[in-house]
Amino acid sequence: MALWDSVIAAAATRGSALIGPSATVPLASLTQASCLGGRLEVLRDRSAILAVRDPLTAAVLLLELDGVVRRMVLCTPDLPREHLPHVVRCAQADVWLSDSRESAPPPGVGLDFAVEADSKPEPLPGGQGRPVHRAEFQVDTEWVLLTSGTTGAPKLVAHTLASLTSAFVDPQESKPPEEGAAPVWSTFYDIRRYGGLQIYLRALYAGSLVLASAAEATADYLARAAAAGVTHISGTPSHWRQALMSGTLARLSPAYVRLSGEIADQGVLDALRAAFPRAVVAHAFASTEAGVAFEVRDGRAGFPASLVGKSERGVELDVSRGTLRIRSPGNASAYLGPGAPPLKDADGFVDLGDRLELRDGRYYFAGRSGGIINVGGLKVHPEEVEAVINSHRRVRMSLVRSRRNPITGAVVAADVVLADPADTEPASDARIREEILDACRTRLAAHKVPALIRFVPSLEMSAAGKLIRPHDA
Repeated sequence: MALWDSVIAAAATRGSALIGPSATVPLASLTQASCLGGRLEVLRDRSAILAVRDPLTAAVLLLELDGVVRRMVLCTPDLPREHLPHVVRCAQADVWLSDSRESAPPPGVGLDFAVEADSKPEPLPGGQGRPVHRAEFQVDTEWVLLTSGTTGAPKLVAHTLASLTSAFVDPQESKPPEEGAAPVWSTFYDIRRYGGLQIYLRALYAGSLVLASAAEATADYLARAAAAGVTHISGTPSHWRQALMSGTLARLSPAYVRLSGEIADQGVLDALRAAFPRAVVAHAFASTEAGVAFEVRDGRAGFPASLVGKSERGVELDVSRGTLRIRSPGNASAYLGPGAPPLKDADGFVDLGDRLELRDGRYYFAGRSGGIINVGGLKVHPEEVEAVINSHRRVRMSLVRSRRNPITGAVVAADVVLADPADTEPASDARIREEILDACRTRLAAHKVPALIRFVPSLEMSAAGKLIRPHDA
């Protein structure tokens, strides 16, 4: 069943809407309006590149195109243009779909034609309905997401609607809430990234969605979310640390707060629980390739060892090799393109290299296999040190990195953002620095204790809402 059939019939009774920074689109209105009008039919069974800048237009197009195009590739606005020919080739794309002449396709990539979508849904010609969405005309659409690596060309990850919704939708039925008002979802993520797409789909199946814009300040976005009555909201731990620093969270009163995309340490979980004492604060492990592995709602970092094995939704977690391996209906099917590596191992598991440590019946994420700092032959996972630093009551966030050293090859250095800018006085700095070091000496091996702590006003985040981890300095 296409996304349209799953959500549009109930949209009117729920009052569902897509809420952008400057406009709102009631989902029920799309039965008689479109961002593509009569051009939607010419896209049938095509492989389309979605190079759309406006998040609201993108949200409408995803709903319109599922079941119509053979493949849709979700490009984020920050994708460097030099990578576009690679994306077009790997997707075997034949049509370019944008919402602006400024988003024209790169020359010489062999696309059949380009289509410019309307910035807002326009009435269909003659007030006609949508024969294009009738079940007998539907195509099994492949949803292609791009990995968000900071260097090099992105990988193209192929999903189906079934794999994208396996964590929250019964394949046989999708019902809105039977009692009470429909939820209003929102997310700091761009909906064309896996984390944001999960929230977009959840919202369509059950309620409304407030869309964020990359050009919008955190305080402005949260003010809009509060005005819309957001009940469910998600982001990375770095997103949430920024929000906690903005001083605007008091406007929100959500029932559900979700973290994903990075390790959720105890410091950020405790801060959010204090900010939203009546909300469920949950952290999830998910990735573009592996899908959603689990969600933890007990307020603690890490996850119970009891989750290892098979869940009721067919998610199987394996930790026998020291990293988390996932086999589930939510796994992507493949990487696209010539010479693409296998996405799954010989046993059908996706292994992203996230290392784990078992302590007192609970697994904790120690960091990625590729992010280790080597201190005189001893290994340090930056995220483990960050978790200790972030637990300090006056720290909002930190970034642990390698610093070259002529004796050990490298030492551990930390950039720290304080929760209260007023603490950045010399005497206060020295006291907090010593308290952080005392905590690290107590809880970490000697080679993991930072040799250098620097207080900084902010840390750089990627467009995906994750801390950018630099190369050795």
